Amino acid sequence: MADSEELIRRRPLAAEAEALRSGRWDLLAQIGETCERIDALDGRIRAFVDEPDRRGRLWAEVAATRARWPEPATRPALYGVPVGIKDIVHADGLATGGGSAVPAAELTGPQATVVTRLRAAGALVAGKTVTAEFAVTAPGPTRNPHHLDHTPGGSSSGSAAAVAAGLVPLAIGTQTVGSMIRPAAYCGVVGFKPGYGRIPVDGVIANAPSLDALGIFASDVAGVLRTAAVLCDDWRPERATAGRALPVLGVPTGPYLERADEAARTAFDVQVERLRRAGYPVRDVPRLLPDFDTVYTQQFVVNRYEVARTHADWFPRFGELYRAQTVAAIRQGHEVSEADYTAARAYQRDFRDRVHGTMADEQVDLWITPAATGTAPHGLTTTGNSVMCLPWSYAGLPALTVPAGSLPPGLPLGLQCVAPFGADERLLGWASAIEAVLADTA
Repeated sequence: MADSEELIRRRPLAAEAEALRSGRWDLLAQIGETCERIDALDGRIRAFVDEPDRRGRLWAEVAATRARWPEPATRPALYGVPVGIKDIVHADGLATGGGSAVPAAELTGPQATVVTRLRAAGALVAGKTVTAEFAVTAPGPTRNPHHLDHTPGGSSSGSAAAVAAGLVPLAIGTQTVGSMIRPAAYCGVVGFKPGYGRIPVDGVIANAPSLDALGIFASDVAGVLRTAAVLCDDWRPERATAGRALPVLGVPTGPYLERADEAARTAFDVQVERLRRAGYPVRDVPRLLPDFDTVYTQQFVVNRYEVARTHADWFPRFGELYRAQTVAAIRQGHEVSEADYTAARAYQRDFRDRVHGTMADEQVDLWITPAATGTAPHGLTTTGNSVMCLPWSYAGLPALTVPAGSLPPGLPLGLQCVAPFGADERLLGWASAIEAVLADTA
């Protein structure tokens, strides 16, 4: 049972967008209800960064949106949809704090392309969502709406929790290792991390630039698909229906899968069996990650080296304001040599080729794995373990998690699906059916 039933609400994005576009729902009234829900509940969840006059700013955005698109026939795909924006993403009219005590004036920058595209599609920015400090590992104050004494995950904690609680139907996050997939799984929503570079990351405070990706949270795959078509470069809807009706699913057995805890692996076995019964071919593939420890180490080298370089200007000036976890990550990066970093980048390219080669040899269309090592940990001092996402983020592959049941005391689980590089459309095309099979998994 959830901490309180009032804290969990599904707001299917596609249905809300169509109701607003057609005029069946009044835009001002709907934004008013969104503000009321944030005001009523976010003091407990703390998904949003505090804003002194959120309602006044949004009334002005509503007026501008109505004036820009007065006729339903001209309204774009996300007309009137309120969206949460992770607080490392620059949005005109809102400060960017990065979850940090570093002065916001030091972190300013031009509006991110992702926000420009959202606004051009009619979306209204409901506010900035809480992030771990600089999207590393020092947790923000956000709580998991399913159980307030458990983490929502990180670093896109506020975005995942805001969607789970129905504060907004759509939120934007980022992932360097597991910062989209893991919090989506912990909070029981759909999280989509496109392939590396598919959504431009300009206007976003970097974590590790060769790993960072923007992504989408919604309550279902249909909402993610609608948003991906707006945000992703070169989106081609016809690709979503190309190929087999039922993908061949690969399970990367061995040291990687063993990183999930026993309860999560048992639940994963149940999820796999449900997919088999629904007709999906499933293949165990032990040959993909027998050297997972090496993959883990090489990814860590890239991540920490780049984090240190991202903060090369701010850290010497404001290091005393940084939290201990972020300081440790930066100092670890200072210890990485240029030669080791260059080798880890070469390994990264080779690893992606290996994943693709194995998929071709084994005739696998999608990898499926637990989205996290287990359910959301108790307490707010950690954001959980990102290891189940690590190899796929290192390779820059598109990944998505769908809700896949829960474990006592009512904490959600997710199933992670991973496609080859460039197959984002196909991943989402297949994901709706997988989502339906796993709905209400015990």
